Amino acid sequence: MDRVEAMAVPTQTCYRHPNRTAGVTCQRCGRPICPDCMTQASVGFHCPECLSAGAQRVRTMSDITAFRPVVTQVLLALNAAALLWSIVTGGTFSSSAGSSFADHGVLIAAASDGFRTVGVASGEWWRLVAAGFLHDGMLHFGLNMLFLWIVGPHLERAVGHLNFTAIYFASLLAGSAGALMVDPFVATLGASGALYGMLGALVVVQRRSGMDPWRSGLIGLIVLNLMLTFAIPGISIGGHIGGLIGGLLAGFAVLEAEHRTKAKYLPAALCGGLAIGFAMLGIWAANFAVANGHAVFRL
Repeated sequence: MDRVEAMAVPTQTCYRHPNRTAGVTCQRCGRPICPDCMTQASVGFHCPECLSAGAQRVRTMSDITAFRPVVTQVLLALNAAALLWSIVTGGTFSSSAGSSFADHGVLIAAASDGFRTVGVASGEWWRLVAAGFLHDGMLHFGLNMLFLWIVGPHLERAVGHLNFTAIYFASLLAGSAGALMVDPFVATLGASGALYGMLGALVVVQRRSGMDPWRSGLIGLIVLNLMLTFAIPGISIGGHIGGLIGGLLAGFAVLEAEHRTKAKYLPAALCGGLAIGFAMLGIWAANFAVANGHAVFRL
């Protein structure tokens, strides 16, 4: 997973120095540039002409070395707190079963708790978000958090703290919607939907930066994880695919807005709109399943 930001393979010459090989293309104008002409921007690199135009904020080397992935760290802390709270409320280090916290947070369209019907279709919309912070024991938690710790800082550095937060939660909600569209009556939990969304957003980031996601190993990583999703029983297929699609859409919305406008908060706002749309889709899928007795997509 640490190959997500591997170097692009030079294939062109610099437009300013024809005798030099170009490593990347300018994120704004698309022209190939050599290392001497590259300047790190909020996403990708800029050529000297686009830099002088001042179309986007440019990061200095001191900005890059001083960067702290604070949102990634906060998300790790929130997931850890949720695990500890589920243990305190009746779960164990090997399973969340019996945890009253998990009972009120696990994603499901509808189920009976012995007294009443619970679930997203019963108005418990918070399950769409809460399930993304719950894990079924330490192994499940550890694998997901290792993935978040390795991949999260790369995306957060590329798009900024606010946009990273928006992409993460949009992906989480997209994963919840996907799970409810495929397995609405199966209890689902875990941060995997949001993590797949980060990979999807990184594909967009690399393409925008002039990198080839195939050569960097990112596409291979996604394909491998999707193969495991279908091969290993008990993994939420809808949650993983939904999160991946949500991340692709959220990443595209953020980078397109950054490319086309100087409005500081518009990228995150667009991503927030997507998140609301994914939440509404999840609620609709839950109600559809209850009304019809089957999922929207039956795999």
